[in-house]
Amino acid sequence: RAREGIPRTSLAAMQPIRYKSSDGMEIPAYLSLPKGVSAKGLPLIVVPHGGPWARDAWGYDTLAQFLTNRGFAVLQMNFRGSTGYGKKFLNAGNGEWGQKMQDDITWGVKHLVAQGTVDAKRVAIMGGSYGGYATLAGVSFTPDVYSAAVAIVAPSNLLTLLNSIPPYWEAGRRQMYSRMADPNTPAGKSLLEKQSPLNSAAKIKTPLLVVQGANDPRVNKAESDQIVVALRERNFPVEYIVAPDEGHGFARPVNNMAMMAAAEKFLAKHISGVRYQPEMSAEVAERLKTITVDPKTVTKPSKLGAVTTPVPASDLTASIFNYTSTLDRGGQKIELKSSATITDNGATWKVIEKSTSPMGEAIDEALYAKKTLQVVERTVTQGPAVIHYSVANGKAQGDMKMNGQSRAIATDLGGPTFGDGPSAGNIIATLPLADGYTLTFNNFNLMTQQVVPLQLRVSSEKIASAAGNCDCFKAEVEQSNGGKTVYWIAKSPRRLIKTTMTGPQLGGATLTTELLP
Repeated sequence: RAREGIPRTSLAAMQPIRYKSSDGMEIPAYLSLPKGVSAKGLPLIVVPHGGPWARDAWGYDTLAQFLTNRGFAVLQMNFRGSTGYGKKFLNAGNGEWGQKMQDDITWGVKHLVAQGTVDAKRVAIMGGSYGGYATLAGVSFTPDVYSAAVAIVAPSNLLTLLNSIPPYWEAGRRQMYSRMADPNTPAGKSLLEKQSPLNSAAKIKTPLLVVQGANDPRVNKAESDQIVVALRERNFPVEYIVAPDEGHGFARPVNNMAMMAAAEKFLAKHISGVRYQPEMSAEVAERLKTITVDPKTVTKPSKLGAVTTPVPASDLTASIFNYTSTLDRGGQKIELKSSATITDNGATWKVIEKSTSPMGEAIDEALYAKKTLQVVERTVTQGPAVIHYSVANGKAQGDMKMNGQSRAIATDLGGPTFGDGPSAGNIIATLPLADGYTLTFNNFNLMTQQVVPLQLRVSSEKIASAAGNCDCFKAEVEQSNGGKTVYWIAKSPRRLIKTTMTGPQLGGATLTTELLP
């Protein structure tokens, strides 16, 4: 028996049930009821599972046991699109995010209300990942059903969700396009916009607790910020938790404990007749205080300025630079070495950046057009993976080979891009940097194969580095998803001295690179 410390007599039974959805499809589900009370007029928490191409199964469930202990009935349904019930049931969820898949959740509430098991005025919904999406969809599309909601790492904008899929997840991308919609078609884009809770945030009237990881690469923090702002401006109750050291789901036990302490208090506040434990350890209390965000301090994500084409004020110089790097993830540090070699290749500059890590050697090689310093051709090699593309007529075309499979790269850049190849800091250094200099430019993100705008802001700062003391330009480059790279560039002679990189692309880690003397 697992979890020997848990008293078996205190556990609630999980019983399988079935009910019909809006179109008559039978939905399998599990119902857990609090012990020691009559199964009539109970408060309910609906807990949709993540995935969504996964399923809940009968057995011990930590969250269900926790919530029944607090006095809630817990409904966990396998809505259409869940696995384990055959292809017909799985495929019935195609294109139905926020629609029939959501009906399968809503009709479960109706079934329990009709039976008299649940009090219709005391129903909450709580879930993470797809379950978080279903939570936001529930309060956006059926606002009268729920009296409280806890949305954990919840996708609110389906277009952003699909756009964040990295190219090496090609099989996953194709699956999501076929099971959701293809955002590259007018019909698909329109459906995804309709199904995105963010676009219906004005309809929300349910008290909402939003939980977010600051470094979530799948659900951008800015999307949670927008929902919090939308509710706050309408004077609707909203609470917000952001853990600075988490991504798509909380991993650290102290963060999970703090989140659950906040969640049970929030649910007890808005659903009468249940209990919560106000006591907690000093460590958890302090952590909860740290990760709780005052909605009054949340601002809408700032829009980047108008995109322009950078015009370098100087050219590159044939050089060899050697760097030392440290990847710091929660106190665990990985030391790296890298070099950048710049040579005159006639009509182009050839830049080869090599880096060595415990994962092996990676080589990023590019040809930059002289004067514009825009990428003409680029090849990235690491282990068995090789990515190659060239730019012509405003398009990036090539292929990505990995594990014996090849995928085409074909991206319409929509105009010039900049700083999107090896030794990007030395490319930025060629711009007419000065205090107060700002610039918004497009960058071709090779990992997502998308064109993204970046905001550059420049100030001055004197720093001490591995290469010595230096009077530098501090060039801060921000992405709309919260990622940030700071380059310290020596004023004379112009060269990259130090770089720090943070954001979702590093999963909460910080990468610091310094020029060696």
